Amino acid sequence: MDAYYGQSHILRDLSMHVEEGEVCALLGRNGAGKTTTLRSIAGARPPDVREGTVSFKGRNVTDRSTEDISSLGISLVPEERRVFPNLSVEENLHLSDVARNWSNTVGRDVSMDHPGMSTEEVYEVFPRLEERASQKAGTLSGGEQQMLAIARALKQDTDLLMLDEPYEGLAPQIIQTVENAIERIAETGTTILLVEQNAVAAMNIADRAYVVDQGSIVFAGGSEELRGDEEIRERYLGV
Repeated sequence: MDAYYGQSHILRDLSMHVEEGEVCALLGRNGAGKTTTLRSIAGARPPDVREGTVSFKGRNVTDRSTEDISSLGISLVPEERRVFPNLSVEENLHLSDVARNWSNTVGRDVSMDHPGMSTEEVYEVFPRLEERASQKAGTLSGGEQQMLAIARALKQDTDLLMLDEPYEGLAPQIIQTVENAIERIAETGTTILLVEQNAVAAMNIADRAYVVDQGSIVFAGGSEELRGDEEIRERYLGV
């Protein structure tokens, strides 16, 4: 896949696949092309995919809209989190129900293996959110906002959950909480594609990993293999 922002060539013949039910990490330094990869999969514009294809469950979704791709079961939690700050936690979650119900009314052409969670199920994954249910999202801590952003995605009918830098700016103890939640989500069989600059934390939960540099894949293999490849880690990840 080749993707561009205007005339800037960002992804260069990038090729990767994510197996159903696995946790896959996409790692690399800032500016390597990680977020562009997620946006390309999600159908966001920009970037523009000019060569290659994005396939999901055997279907070419390269030219489909973000809304169409989301309705097929792909959810992206962006780096900015994008919660509604003036609404409560409970109201933020309710909006996800509204979006899911609307999507169901327009019909789906792909069966959902992982229908959206109920609010009660979300609270089981993130008990902190139940404690903050009536609190405005804008007053939550960074970690709590990250939990809410992931929870909103889980309310959708999600087969592939893509997380962009979920650990960014979080204290170590909050990283552990989010990590535990991701592992619990993975146990349900939901496929997870995790983009993260914190390579050590990502490798703790990922089955496989890709390393991207200057828009191209420079490593593909198991997390244990990456841990043992000191040259790749030092050259491209700085760890």
